[in-house]
Amino acid sequence: MSYGFAKEGFDIVAGIDNWRDALVTFGKNHQGSKTFLLDLGQPNTRTLKPIADKIDVVIGGPPCQGFSISGKRNPNDPRNLLYQGFVEVVGFFRPRVFVLENVPNLISMARGELKNTIINDFNVLGYDVKCKVLLASDYGVPQNRKRVFFVGVLGRNNFEFPKGKFTEHKLKITCLQALSDLPEGSIADGSLNHKKAQTAYQRSMRIATNKIFNHQITNHEEKTVGIISLVPDGGNYKDLPKHLQNTRNVNIAWTRYSSIKPSLTIDTGHRHHFHYKFNRVPTVRESARLQSFPDNFIFYGSKTSQYKQVGNAVPPLMASQIAKALLRDLEKG
Repeated sequence: MSYGFAKEGFDIVAGIDNWRDALVTFGKNHQGSKTFLLDLGQPNTRTLKPIADKIDVVIGGPPCQGFSISGKRNPNDPRNLLYQGFVEVVGFFRPRVFVLENVPNLISMARGELKNTIINDFNVLGYDVKCKVLLASDYGVPQNRKRVFFVGVLGRNNFEFPKGKFTEHKLKITCLQALSDLPEGSIADGSLNHKKAQTAYQRSMRIATNKIFNHQITNHEEKTVGIISLVPDGGNYKDLPKHLQNTRNVNIAWTRYSSIKPSLTIDTGHRHHFHYKFNRVPTVRESARLQSFPDNFIFYGSKTSQYKQVGNAVPPLMASQIAKALLRDLEKG
């Protein structure tokens, strides 16, 4: 989300996380920004005093496992209360605006009570809050990823959520349009991409560099490769022979992305989704492309960590549209 805001001219002052790998990647890609290794489940806001007078906007996404459709969706999951750390940080900085992102299930959990509680907590601090579920592919991201955004303004909230320009199916950026210029095999970090960009989206991803990073493939077992090869472009486990359909006990198992559609939601590396053409899971770089991270945004840490960082992220193109709309309001006020 911070990268999308930076693209619209926001000065990213600092990043806060309790995961060091995420902070390393944040710091490398936001030169000059401070980083704070801090657990917002037990926030110590005194640590943040050095930047207390510099913050106009607070953005973030508290951990969402308790709300996620891939989890148990337990309204009593203690992780559901981690947003309170975000509330405390907003209360500490008193920014003009905050943006909170999460999975869309949050607004329906406990018959909407969680959503109402979150809004009320910010109302108490003086923020007028609007929320809406947005679809990433409507904003030029080659991924059908739904997320809910809460936008709170100190005082009257005149913010209007941006309308996507890619709402028609024929306009959506597809997996093929996003990935077809990336090679099948592994590439050493910093190697030149010798393939020509074939689409406007690919050119936009490569505008700052023609080098490839984070593109090391996963070498699957021969049996796994054989099963993947039986799934057609856009297919899933239902396309497999009966005796292979239950080899993985999840309903998204053996899903191959469709070359003519945006991808499914990028996860944190569960490895149930496969490249539309190659018989393997997407690389970190391919997943980053599907999240709309440009090729000069480099992820650090182990490959497992990189997948998790990509999967946890807000698509920059989506975030930039929210940032642009916010900027108009901030400049007015």
